[in-house]
Amino acid sequence: MQDLIVPSPAGLYCPAGDFHIDPMRPVDRAIVTHGHADHARSGSRRYWTSEKSLSILEHRLGSDQDYSPVGYGESFELGDVSVSLHPAGHILGSAQVRIDDGKQVWVVSGDYKRAPDPTADDFEPVRCDVFVTESTFALPAYRWPDTPQVAQEVLAWWEEARAADRPAVLFCYALGKAQRLLAELAGALDRPVYVHGAMVPLVDCYRRAGVALPETAPVSGEKRGHEFKGELIIAPPSAAGTPWMRRFAGCSTGFASGWMRIRGNRRRRGYDRGFVLSDHADWPGLIRTIRETGARRIICMHGQAEILVRYLNEEMGLSAERLREARSDA
Repeated sequence: MQDLIVPSPAGLYCPAGDFHIDPMRPVDRAIVTHGHADHARSGSRRYWTSEKSLSILEHRLGSDQDYSPVGYGESFELGDVSVSLHPAGHILGSAQVRIDDGKQVWVVSGDYKRAPDPTADDFEPVRCDVFVTESTFALPAYRWPDTPQVAQEVLAWWEEARAADRPAVLFCYALGKAQRLLAELAGALDRPVYVHGAMVPLVDCYRRAGVALPETAPVSGEKRGHEFKGELIIAPPSAAGTPWMRRFAGCSTGFASGWMRIRGNRRRRGYDRGFVLSDHADWPGLIRTIRETGARRIICMHGQAEILVRYLNEEMGLSAERLREARSDA
C-alpha cells in the first residue's frame, strides 16, 4: 500500500487527497492544525482548519483568505480520501488530522498535549494504522508536574515580588501559554493582569471563542512613568532584554516553559525563576498516546525523534521511524 502522507519540499503531503498539512510554503490546498506561526503560514490558495482556530488564523493570516472551517469529527472529502479533524489539546482549536482512503487510516497529530487545559478541548485518541507524532519533548527526563501545582508556584513567586514592592514579569508564549496561565490563575487574582501588546489581540480571540479569562490590561494603556510595583505582567520571550523592559525597574522575571524542566536552562536564559509548564506532551504522554492509537507503525517528527524511535522499536515492538526529509530543487 502506498503511504498516505509523504514528505515534500512544502512539508507533509497527501498525494491521494492532493493537500498539504501545515505547509512551509504556499500551496493550493492546506490543512492547518493550529495557529502557531510555524504551522500557519500565509500564501496558500485555500485553508481547512477547525472552527475554533478560525479567529486565530484570521488574525494571523488575514480575514480575506479562503477558509473552510470544520467542526471536530466532521468528515469532508479531498480527492480520494476522507478527512476529519480531532482535538489535539495543544491550544485553542488545535487539531489532529485523520485521513482514510478505505484501506488504511493515518493520523497526523500536529502538536498535542495530554494535560487538562481550561482553554482548549482535551486531546482525543484516534485509532489508526499509522500515527505521525510530534516528539518535541521525547526524552524520559521530560515529565510535567500537575498544572495546579505550577499555578501555585507562580502565585507564590508573585507574592514574593509584591511583598518586595517589585513588578513580576512572567515570560511565556503569546498564543496558548499566556491564555492558559491566565485561566489557571483566574480564581486567585484580585486585580487585572497586565499583558504585552502582542498578546492583546490573541487574548481577544480566546474571549470571542467563549473561553473565560480574567480581567487583563495592556501595558501600553498606562502612561510613561507609571509604576508597576507589585503587579503581574505577562510578556512574550521576545520582549526580554528590549527597551520595553525599562518600564519595570527592579522586576523579578520568570519563564513558563517545558524547557525549564532541565536544570540549568533557567540560569542560562537569565530568568530569576523557571516554571515547568508545556503545551506539548511529555515522555509519559507520548508513550500513552501512541499506545491508545493502536497504530503499529509510528512516524516521529520534530525534537528528540531518534530516542523515541529507538524506544518504540526496541521496547514496544512497534515499527517506528523518523520522518525523512524531502529533497528540494529550490
